[in-house]
Amino acid sequence: MWTLRGLVVTGAMVFAVSPVRAQDTRDVREPVVPPVCATLTARLAAQGDSTVAEADEGRLDTERIQKALDGCGKGGGKAVRLAPEGALRAFLTGPLELHAGVTLLVERGAIVYASRDPRVYDMPGTPGRCGTVDQLGHGCKPVITAVDASGAAVMGDGVIDGRGWAHVLGKDVSWWDLAEQARAGGSQNVPRLMHLLRADDFTLYRITLRNSANFHVLYSDGNGFTVWGVKVWSPATARNADGIDPQNATNVTITRSFIHAGDDNVAIKGAAHAARNITVSHNHFYAGHGMSIGSETNGGVNRIRVTDLSIDGADNGLRIKSNETRGGMVRDVIYQDVCIRDTKNPVYMDTHYSFMKETRGLFPDFRDITLRGVRIQGKGKLLLDGYSAQRRLGITFDGVTLDDPAAIQVKANHADVTLGPGPVNFLPAGEDVKVTGAAAQGSVPPVNSCEGKFVPFPVAAH
Repeated sequence: MWTLRGLVVTGAMVFAVSPVRAQDTRDVREPVVPPVCATLTARLAAQGDSTVAEADEGRLDTERIQKALDGCGKGGGKAVRLAPEGALRAFLTGPLELHAGVTLLVERGAIVYASRDPRVYDMPGTPGRCGTVDQLGHGCKPVITAVDASGAAVMGDGVIDGRGWAHVLGKDVSWWDLAEQARAGGSQNVPRLMHLLRADDFTLYRITLRNSANFHVLYSDGNGFTVWGVKVWSPATARNADGIDPQNATNVTITRSFIHAGDDNVAIKGAAHAARNITVSHNHFYAGHGMSIGSETNGGVNRIRVTDLSIDGADNGLRIKSNETRGGMVRDVIYQDVCIRDTKNPVYMDTHYSFMKETRGLFPDFRDITLRGVRIQGKGKLLLDGYSAQRRLGITFDGVTLDDPAAIQVKANHADVTLGPGPVNFLPAGEDVKVTGAAAQGSVPPVNSCEGKFVPFPVAAH
């Protein structure tokens, strides 16, 4: 028997739960921690809760963790538990691979650090590329991979830390420095924290993910992805350190989580094929590039529900972004019960994102977008950018209010805008903008009180 945040666990953990009702077509309930098949205890000391001693950088736990994962039995529904041992609570690992039905369980107090050695992440056939900037990119294995691993999971109240800030072994730059160098041209070859490919019914539960060198989580081409009670943290300056990105995915729920990121807090992408039936509910976002759709929308994005969200101090709030190198249809998107404050671009519908000279004829087309019960506090900019007179932005504002309308710039073009029936106290105008409904004047009582919505990021998680 052991405990997880005060809950007594004997075998499978059972909760009194209620389903999350939204656009994900599954009956999503709070995950259950499976029985443990093997327990590994930490052998390393954490230095200042952020790293390990330089002398320990070669003492990798990769082999013993992978051996335990391999031995847990594919599809067996059990967990490999990583636990602290007295003052020793750090694990150090290179790339790990999860199997079907196997959970990596990081217990409270344990920290899994990603190795700083670029050679352990080299892709087969291309040695030496990880830890460099070149024109190709994608030259590193992720820290954690799950490929065709149905029913796998990462759970627990512990931490997985990518140490993106730390110098790469053998170099005088960090993973994040390489990302900054790539601004001048090329792509950084750095490891993502997790890449989950065709991993149906994958679960992230209560884990803290932080300081990834690149995306924290990319979930791609799967059906069934649950993120529940997860904390993601990287500094706002960590380039391309997205929080959670569902790509080409169906039936996704991201709920009860806290995300502070260097790039998109969440980015829903439809590249190879459509992303659809996705619910983002009861979450708190902080620094980052917002609740995003895109920039890849060429495969389509539809049936998206975002509800009960706070966005506090981000660069962007509710954003759909694409351009004619990767554009496509975005339909049936509803944002409801959203509170936004001190955010540069609270609403940003952008069909000309990151202008590129190359033209592929993949035109963005955003329609049937609804904001309902949204309150915006502070100053900033609303962009309502339709691609053209033929591919117009179709958007409805229903009970969307600005606390200080004079502090918000509204720019619109090629847009069909509906106001109401709830109060709206701004009037979009611009080239080829058609407005249905009337705007209230000045400040009006908001539909959404936002009481209790803005909460601090959990201190222990970063």
